[in-house]
Order: sequence, then C-alpha cells, then structure tokens
Amino acid sequence: MEIKRELYLNALLDRMHNHLIKVITGVRRAGKSYLLFHIFKNYLLEQSISEDHIIGIELDRREYRQYRDPDNILKHLLSCIQDKEMYYILIDEVQLLNGFEEVLNSLLHIDNADIYVTGSNSRFLSKDVITEFRGRGDEIHVYPLTFREFMQAYEGDIYHGWADYMLYGGLPLTLSMKTEDQKMSYLKRLFEETYIRDIIDRHHIEKTQELDDLINILASSVGSLTNSNKIEATFKSVIRSNISSNTIRQYIEYLEDSFIVCRAQRYDVKGRKYIGTPVKYYFEDIGLRNARLGFRQTEETHIMENIIFNELRARGFAVDVGLVEKRGRDEAGRSERKQLEIDFVANMGSRRYYIQSAFAMPTEEKQKQEKASLLQVRDSFKKIIVTRNVTNVTRDEHGITTMSIYDFLMKEDSLEL
Repeated sequence: MEIKRELYLNALLDRMHNHLIKVITGVRRAGKSYLLFHIFKNYLLEQSISEDHIIGIELDRREYRQYRDPDNILKHLLSCIQDKEMYYILIDEVQLLNGFEEVLNSLLHIDNADIYVTGSNSRFLSKDVITEFRGRGDEIHVYPLTFREFMQAYEGDIYHGWADYMLYGGLPLTLSMKTEDQKMSYLKRLFEETYIRDIIDRHHIEKTQELDDLINILASSVGSLTNSNKIEATFKSVIRSNISSNTIRQYIEYLEDSFIVCRAQRYDVKGRKYIGTPVKYYFEDIGLRNARLGFRQTEETHIMENIIFNELRARGFAVDVGLVEKRGRDEAGRSERKQLEIDFVANMGSRRYYIQSAFAMPTEEKQKQEKASLLQVRDSFKKIIVTRNVTNVTRDEHGITTMSIYDFLMKEDSLEL
C-alpha cells in the first residue's frame, strides 16, 4: 500500500508558482526523493503537465554526476526549456551541487520555471548561504513517517504496530522488511555508514570516537535536561576524555544540522520568556536512536515522549519545554518556590497546547503529580495528558483532557478532542 504523505504534497501544492525555491529538507531516507520524484511528479502528470516539462536531476546517482558542476547543470537546464510554458525543475540532494547558491539564484530569473530541490542537511539554509538566496527559499521539512502514516502500510493491528514503531521508528524502508534482523541491521548500518560518515566527511572530523561517544550520551539521555558543560563532565568522569565544551557544542550543531537530533528549549510560561541552558534533545527518528544503542535501552516512557515531540513538530508546531513556578509552604510553614515542568508547550500562530507525556497513571497520587504543573497555568489554552493506559478521552473539572497515545497519534484532530 502506498503512503500518500498528503501533508507534504499539500504543502508543495500551496507553494506552486510562488517565485521561490521550494527546499525540501529532512534526514536521509525519510522519503524526500519519493515525495518529489514520485508523488509530486505523478500529481503534475495527472494535471496534464507534459513529461518533457518536468526536468528531474538526482545528483546522488552516478549518471547525473556531471551535473554537480554548476556550469554543466545550468547549460543542461537551459537547453531543456524550449517554449514559454511552465517548466518544473526537480533537483535531488542539491547540497552535492558545487556553488548551488549561484545556480539556484540563476534559475530564479527564469520566468517560466518552478523550482523544487531536496537536501539532507540544513547547510543551504544556514548562515553560510548568501543573504540573497535565504530570502528566496521556502522550506518544507519532511519527517520520518508519523504513526498514522506508518499504520497506512503496516500489516497488523494498532498494538503490534505501536510496538514495532516504538522500536524501529518511521523510516519508510523498514516497513518493507520482513524480519527483525533486517530492520535492526538496516538501521545500524544506515546510522554508521551514511549519517555519521556524512558528518565526518563534511566537517573533516578526526577524533571520531568522541563524536561516537557524544551520540551515545545523547541517545541514552533522551528527554533529560542537559548542556555542554554537563556532557563535558560526563566525558571526564565516565569516558576519561578531555573533550572541551566548545567541541561538544560544535558536534551537537553538526548533529542538528544533519537533522539527527533536535533541541527543545525551556520556556518560562508565566514569565513569557525563554531560559538558556539546560535544554533537551530528541531524535528525529526513534528507530535510529534505538539502533545507536544496539536496541538495548528501549524504555517506553522516554521513547513515547520522543514520539510525541516528533508528532507535534510534524504537525507544524514549534515545541518547547514548559516551566512554571509553584509557590507554597514547606512542612515548617516557611514559604517556598518549586519549579515544575510541562513536557511540551506547542505553539502554532495563535494556537497553544500544554501537553504532558505520562506512560501510566495507576494511582491518584500519580495523577496529581502529572497534573500539578498544568494546574499552575492560568491561561485558557488547552491542557492535555497523553498516556498509554486509557481507552476513552476524558476531561476533569479543571479542564484537563486525558487521552491515549493511540487517540493522540491516530486522530488528525486529536488536539481538539
């Protein structure tokens, strides 16, 4: 069964003919090429666009290697444009094109060209790119499959699907693999031979062991507050390494730039301001994180939290870690202040949701604990607890909604339930 990825197709359709470069980003093997060269191209053909007006160049393939040269690709593209009708230029893995900034800027001057490119790192949207192009790019970030997309092609019930998704993640190719060994080997090999090798080669890293150790630390501490100084202390005390905090920050930036991890900053809800470090890091695909740890640390609590974070981002939300202050008195009657955490504050325009990830709430005490931070928020935005062990969506007297992870992930309008 084909996974249609309608969210991203619609994003492309909304941007057609907008005189900007449509830049499709995302981690390698997330489905960017399939989206552009299969789903989007088929849409164009269904709209009676002539195939010779759809120009595709896949720069990571050997037969297109000559077009990594800027003069060659420009000469080729210009030779393909024969009339005044609209042409659709699709370029895959554009970061492999030398001087791609100049090429893309040149293409923008062709009135009857609509341009779409993919890239597996954010370098061409970063500070290294000339300002003239940054104002002319329109990014569409493609994530690995959400659980709802995953279940479109999964052969089994939702509970077995959740168990597999939680372990192997959402990289599309894993769905075609029949055995656990195939999936595990694929993810391990992909991480080592593609993602890490790409970072090492691009940034000329010599001390690869330190990069490996850093990735292991981040993978082991998903959902935990950390910063470069704390990680440096771990290197010194546990690994016996003298890696500096500056190098750690740089390596984490490389991992973020390759879309392997993403940071969530802390946000003071009452003070309406961001707090600096520490921050949290989540993996863009939970299967890659598990592969990195040899599928040994698969605790569902932290994995579920990572999946909820990814789901919110895939829906287009900016996601922070919330912080609220609770004032009270200790056992001696003295005033005290406590900082309570809200797992996620999700924002999109004027919409906001406060969300707690709670694997289980078997006792009344546990329910109070999970609700404590939400009860300190006095605004009218919706407050939600997502848990593993409920069957019905409920709402308490404080307006806090509790729903299962299945309802949250499978229902497109789950935040409005």
